[in-house]
Amino acid sequence: MTSETTDLLSPGTHDVLVEGLNQRYHLYGSGPVCLAVPGGPGVSWEYLRAPALEEFLTMVYVEPLGTGGSERLPSHPDGYTRERYTRGLAGLLDLLALPRVFLLGHSHGGFVAQHFALHHADRLRGLVLYESAPVTGPEHMAEAAARVEEFAARNEGRAELPAALAGLQSVGTVTDDEGTTAALRALMPVYFARYWDRESEFRDLRAQVTCTYISPLDESGKPDVVDDRAGLTSLTVPTLVLVGQYDVICGPRWAQDLHALVPQSRLVVLNDSGHFGHLEQPAAFSDAVRAFVRSASA
Repeated sequence: MTSETTDLLSPGTHDVLVEGLNQRYHLYGSGPVCLAVPGGPGVSWEYLRAPALEEFLTMVYVEPLGTGGSERLPSHPDGYTRERYTRGLAGLLDLLALPRVFLLGHSHGGFVAQHFALHHADRLRGLVLYESAPVTGPEHMAEAAARVEEFAARNEGRAELPAALAGLQSVGTVTDDEGTTAALRALMPVYFARYWDRESEFRDLRAQVTCTYISPLDESGKPDVVDDRAGLTSLTVPTLVLVGQYDVICGPRWAQDLHALVPQSRLVVLNDSGHFGHLEQPAAFSDAVRAFVRSASA
C-alpha cells in the first residue's frame, strides 16, 4: 500500500502510512511543491483541483484523514481536530522529505492550514488562506446568515432557490455520508456568485461531489473551535489571503480580518466569485497565486 520513497513525488495517486493510518494524496504539475487541503471537512478532493496552478506548482492534493481513500480514525466520526490534521500533514512532509513547501488551505482546509502555520512555520515557504477565517462560533454564524440573506435577495424568484436554501439548513441535522452528500449537492448554488447563470459549467461538479460525515467534535465530545486571532499577529510566514466577493461562509469580512492580523500579508478579492474562485475565475485565481509564489520565492 505504501509507495516507494523514490516515487512519492511522481505524478498520480499515492497511499502512504502516517502514524499507522493510510494517507492518500494526488500529485500533478511541476515547480515548487504546494500541499492543498480541501474543505468540509469531508468533501472529496476533486473539486479543489486547479490545473492552472499545476502549470507552475507541483500540486499535492491531500485527502485528509476520514475522507475518500484516506483511513478513518478509530473514533470516527469524532476526533478530526485541527491538531490531528496538522500531525498528518507534518508526517506526510516527513515521508516526502520536503523541508519547506507552500501550503494552500480552502475553507475548513484554511483553518487547518492556519493551525499548521502557527505550529510549523519553519516548514513553510508560503501560506495561501483561501476562503478562510480567523475564528468560528456565533459571530461567524451570524455573518454567514446575513450573507445567505443577501444571496437569497439577489436570486429572488428563481424556482431552484428554496431547494438550495433547504439544503443549507439541513447541514446541521444529517449525520451520515449519504445525507451529507445530498445536502452538499443541494446547497452548492449558494456557494457560487452566479451558479444558475453558469449552470452548464458547474452542473457536473455538483452531481459528482461527495462528502463524508465528520463531526465537529474531538474524541472527548467537545467542539474543535477556531480562534487564531492572537496567534496570527505573530505569524512570519509569507501569506496570501484569497476570497470571493460573494462568498457566504468565509466572505470578505473574514478575509479582511485575516489580512489585518497577519503581518505583511497580501489580500486578493475575486470580484465575480463566491466560495470557489478557482472554478469561477480560474485566470484571476491562478494569477494571484503565481504572483505570490514569485514574491515568496524571491
